[in-house]
Amino acid sequence: MNGENALGDFLKARRGRVRPGEAGVTSFGRRRVPGLRRDELARLAGVSQHYLTRLEQGTDRNPSPQVLNALASALRLNEDERAHLTALATPAPPAREHAAASDAVQQLIDSFGQTPAYVRDRRFDVLAANKLAMALSPLYTPGQNLVRGMFRDPTVRTLFPDWAQIAAQSVAALRAEADPRDPATTDLIAELLADGRFRDVWTAHDVRPTRDEVKRFHHPVVGPLTLRRETLAVAGADGQVIIAYQAAPETPSAYALARLL
Repeated sequence: MNGENALGDFLKARRGRVRPGEAGVTSFGRRRVPGLRRDELARLAGVSQHYLTRLEQGTDRNPSPQVLNALASALRLNEDERAHLTALATPAPPAREHAAASDAVQQLIDSFGQTPAYVRDRRFDVLAANKLAMALSPLYTPGQNLVRGMFRDPTVRTLFPDWAQIAAQSVAALRAEADPRDPATTDLIAELLADGRFRDVWTAHDVRPTRDEVKRFHHPVVGPLTLRRETLAVAGADGQVIIAYQAAPETPSAYALARLL
């Protein structure tokens, strides 16, 4: 997603992360690469080294499903990484207009009361939010991009005590969920690659969709918060999800959230 050879870049990055011993490759003497050599991956996947070279260099970008499956197995990819590999090898569809959140979805999140909630798309643009979400952080204001804000807004680094971990998760989720064939997504990645911190995480090629998990905040007004993130897909809206943050009842975090109302 960050250039003209996303498939090849992904294959090379993941090849470099497979230890020869894990793949059953016997290694003798000093190795010049940390992971598998190109000829070793080709042999494991049952393809020619010449063909793998063409894939990695971007001169061939349309491997068959059988080849993709063989490469995924040889690279020891998990389910999320396999899905990403398949997406990278799929021809781009016609460009689609940026869809807005529906009025019904806005009404739904407004009804959540003491639960901050917002709607984002697969490019991590915030499409809608309730008042409590925007009080929790300006990052959740409609029109913001969550990944851009994670790296470009200095206040976000103080908002999240675990900023480095959350930033890495955000980048891995963007890689997993964004459409790699979307021109606007490509433009976003190109813009963010100017930031060295983003570039270091992006080039790791980690793939991990957003999951329901606990996140820590340090709000400038109400102080520490420990909230559980819940992710709900919006039916009939391609890639749109509702992100809601819940505090355990009768905890300091619940009382702190109430003070934001």
